[in-house]
Amino acid sequence: MISVKVWTAEELKKVNDELEGRSPQDVLRWVVDNFAREDFALACSFGEPVLVDMLVKIKPDARIFSLDTGLHFAETLELKDEIERKYGIKIEMYRPKLTLEEMEREYGPELWKRDPDECCRIRKVEPLKEVLSGLKAWITGIRRDQSPTRRNAPVVGIDPKHGLVKVNPLVNWTSRDVWEYLERNGVPYNRLLDQAFASIGCEPCTRPIIPGEDERAGRWEGFSKTECGLHK
Repeated sequence: MISVKVWTAEELKKVNDELEGRSPQDVLRWVVDNFAREDFALACSFGEPVLVDMLVKIKPDARIFSLDTGLHFAETLELKDEIERKYGIKIEMYRPKLTLEEMEREYGPELWKRDPDECCRIRKVEPLKEVLSGLKAWITGIRRDQSPTRRNAPVVGIDPKHGLVKVNPLVNWTSRDVWEYLERNGVPYNRLLDQAFASIGCEPCTRPIIPGEDERAGRWEGFSKTECGLHK
């Protein structure tokens, strides 16, 4: 049985240095070896779920969750079903307290067009708090090459916003690395990626990117916003 441990920032800095440059699978094994099954979970965004494939191969019963905003593309929901069938798993879905209709009554129509930060808070940030409140560590798929705001992301560190360990196994990977893994391992992916979408969020706030743009450029067009609030 894995012992309960509270990791300090200093200890995680040493772990981060040891894991820097190691494979994503090595990082995932560190999580599995140091946290009980009920104490960690992988956040799945339904873009290119390479971490789902890796984690299930290491720990088939690992917890995997996603946030159902009610505004996903049909392709995203289709991918969720495909992942569950392929790997024989059930992804935990967390939803906002307000339905879209309730949010419209309280905030007016299409809040995402007027105040995307508030919309993200309601439909993503608050549900994430619910998930993470019961965990000691969470795993994400962020990479340093995705945007300037992610260039300094560690492999492992303290998540000061949520007060737990945050693990980013893919930080050193490039988009090319991801695609090579997808093709080599037959991992299902969101078909919108074939249509120049690079970072896939809610349908009203996501567009295809044009050559030369970073992956996050297709989110929240017309706003300076580049993050939904889950990672900053």
